[in-house]
Amino acid sequence: MRLRRLTPRRLLVLGYLGYALVGWFLLSQSWTREAADPASSLDALFVTASAVSTTGLSPLAVGNEFSFVGELIILALIQAGGLGYMTLGSFILIAGMHEISRAREGVIRTEFNLPESFKPKRFVRNVVLFTFAIEAIGAAALFPAFLSADVASRAATEAIGDSFSGTIHVAWQAIFHSVSAFCTAGFSLFPDSLEQYQGDVWVLGTIACLSMLGAFGFIVMTDVFRSLTHAVYRITLTSKISLTVLTASILGGAALIFLGDPGIQQVEAERRLLIALFQSMTASTTVGFNTYHIGELGMASLFLMLLLMSAGASPAGTGGGLKATTVSALFATAWSVVRGRNEITFFGKCIPAIRLHAAVASLTFYLVLLGVGTYLLLLTERRQDNGDVPFRDIVFEATSAIGTVGLSRGITGDLTDLGKLIIVVLMLAGRIGPMTLGLALLSFAPRPTGSDHHAEEDVAV
Repeated sequence: MRLRRLTPRRLLVLGYLGYALVGWFLLSQSWTREAADPASSLDALFVTASAVSTTGLSPLAVGNEFSFVGELIILALIQAGGLGYMTLGSFILIAGMHEISRAREGVIRTEFNLPESFKPKRFVRNVVLFTFAIEAIGAAALFPAFLSADVASRAATEAIGDSFSGTIHVAWQAIFHSVSAFCTAGFSLFPDSLEQYQGDVWVLGTIACLSMLGAFGFIVMTDVFRSLTHAVYRITLTSKISLTVLTASILGGAALIFLGDPGIQQVEAERRLLIALFQSMTASTTVGFNTYHIGELGMASLFLMLLLMSAGASPAGTGGGLKATTVSALFATAWSVVRGRNEITFFGKCIPAIRLHAAVASLTFYLVLLGVGTYLLLLTERRQDNGDVPFRDIVFEATSAIGTVGLSRGITGDLTDLGKLIIVVLMLAGRIGPMTLGLALLSFAPRPTGSDHHAEEDVAV
């Protein structure tokens, strides 16, 4: 009965913590590992939190360290994290002709930030059907590419994983990477992520399409589907903003990396364009795959990727970060102030004040968590020679964790135990949402109507 009295935000936090605890227990068992010894408890917790939060950071090489059962558990955690807490359970209830409770509806609306025009029951059905259909198409597209790339024969020599052999092994790789891409998790069974496919247009194109569909989000997909089937005549403002901002971020980021990174400029033009496009996409969608070693990026490209990772994907999607709509609302506010207008508009539509307040709160909670996490990592992390880990590496790792991106400059495996715990908290906070987590922990019972009036006084800003 106490659970029923919890707010949707607190139920959401408890749900993800429950997923993490179950996954932690399972991945700590010896039968989930290729080696005889099970993963350390902390490493198992780290991988679990990374999978549930669809981040992709890992102190272990997943394809080398885990057995097929371990990989399957990780994939299930990624899928659960990508679909969202309560989504799959609600879908099962709907399929069984049952109604979903108000508590479930509240959690779904909170998790996906659904506009009032979206009905949770129909939305949940669309989410699950779209997800499985897109992942199946993605796996089917990746299978021939991996088969022609001779993934099966390289498994034995490169320790990619020996749970299967031949065609079955290739099929498993295709399924795993399709789900990981659509859920913007960035987990790969290859030891170098996708660096070996740096010039493979088919593989990178498929991964990019899956990642962008996940990052654009279920609201956009539902909107576009309803528009194409003439169920509605125009898409919502949320979808317009998401499509415009995320596309502009990817293309703009790719152009700047292509033109400005000194390391990438040493590569031939065609491959350089692929690298720039993919790395901009992977930061903007927060999918976290890489085709170029992140540690070799120039400082300007590194700073650009920090901005793209922080801005993040779209609401109601599988990506992380602040979200495109939040960033757009903040810029719209600044632009309206510059023009001396009291009304905040975007695409000719007035944005409700409550959404603007939410955008400011999201940015505040995000910056507080990122700042505290970065500060603590700077205290805990030292090199083996007792020197400090470079500041840029710490900031990049913390931003990647809270944005659920999964890109790293190579320090994840060398983190101290305290450092790993800090990253675990940042990853889970990023998946739940910094503002949602903050409100779940800090919010109080609402005051009676009319009791919150205070005298107004001007303040210098």
